[in-house]
Amino acid sequence: MKRRVVVTGLGAVTPIGLNVDEYWQGLREGRSGIGLITLFDTTGYLVKVAAEVKNFEPTNYMHIKRVDRTARCTHFGVAAAKMAVASAKLDMSREKPERVGVIVGTTGMPSLVLDQAEPLKKRGPMRIDPLIMSKISAHMVPVQIAMEIGAKGPNTSANSACATGSDALGTAMNFLRLGHADVMIAGGAEAQVNTLAIAATGLVGALSRNPDPKTACRPFDLNRSGMVFGEGAGFLILETYEHALERGATMLAELAGAGWTFDCYNDTAPNAELEAIAMKMAIQDAGISPEGVDYVNAHGTSTKLNDATETKALKMVLGNHAYKIPVSSNKSMIGHLACAAGAVEAIASVLTIKHGIIPPTINYETPDPECDLDYVPNKARQQAVNTVLSNSFGMGGQNCCIVLKRIS
Repeated sequence: MKRRVVVTGLGAVTPIGLNVDEYWQGLREGRSGIGLITLFDTTGYLVKVAAEVKNFEPTNYMHIKRVDRTARCTHFGVAAAKMAVASAKLDMSREKPERVGVIVGTTGMPSLVLDQAEPLKKRGPMRIDPLIMSKISAHMVPVQIAMEIGAKGPNTSANSACATGSDALGTAMNFLRLGHADVMIAGGAEAQVNTLAIAATGLVGALSRNPDPKTACRPFDLNRSGMVFGEGAGFLILETYEHALERGATMLAELAGAGWTFDCYNDTAPNAELEAIAMKMAIQDAGISPEGVDYVNAHGTSTKLNDATETKALKMVLGNHAYKIPVSSNKSMIGHLACAAGAVEAIASVLTIKHGIIPPTINYETPDPECDLDYVPNKARQQAVNTVLSNSFGMGGQNCCIVLKRIS
């Protein structure tokens, strides 16, 4: 019999809130965190907007020396992970540290390599930043989080493009099911609002070139024109049911299932059939029927192909039930947090179950005949939700879907 895995803590740093309460309030209000890019000069760039994290102070969570030696995505990750630990009331002095693990979905910060190109070329190899590898490497994000918290169990990073956040959660769930840990600090951290990511992703046409922050990101709308990058982090404390029960933890939800597939189809275009199989696998793993899904937290990137393909895949999996349940996209408010997206959206799914409020898809104005489901347009909806299917689909065809359930 599979071990049950439960969520006992949440932590988030997002473009609409620097903690979980602020993030949830922003989602409920349908508030947008998208604006003109301020982190660098966008002169000459095709893309002018993003969802930036504002007024974040990393020294609130890390010693200033460690802040100086690490990258922006690590700062977000450490902050969100520490919030999650506090939320779960996880006392490391009472835990076996080798039974507490960390897994992070992240790209790391490869863009920082650009900063070293000029000193390397003009001043030589002895004048580059000696800590550059620890700043750019994806694996250093879980390393720094674990060092800050004292977690000595499984420690790894995941990268499956836009599916990574959910991938990290599903992988952590399996670590727990297989007995490799009692607790996993799992989530994603990303800081892709940088010169390289915006230039490269904008050049291939994946990002919206609409300079108006109010209409740049509009998932499932007929006039959508591309995704908008966001940044931040989201972490969940996952535990075996038995461990959470033993320490008297408050159980917020159950991470009941996950499913993975690979399109094996195209470098960028999605495949509805393989997305549908990932959803079916997650639903089956959770031990429910398709009719048992109450709400879908959609991948919903605001790209022409993704939104239409996800809609098609949902109908393949859920049949007529797809027309009876709400489907919405958090990305309409926070942008696409890339490798952290699935984790931040999982937090929203847990809170939807807890509070019975479904966040809206904002900026929805013109229906698309290819996207004909209930996308909870523009205003949050009060509705009891017991089970959420949360979808994440990565560019290149890596898919991961998870199911979160009310504790029973």
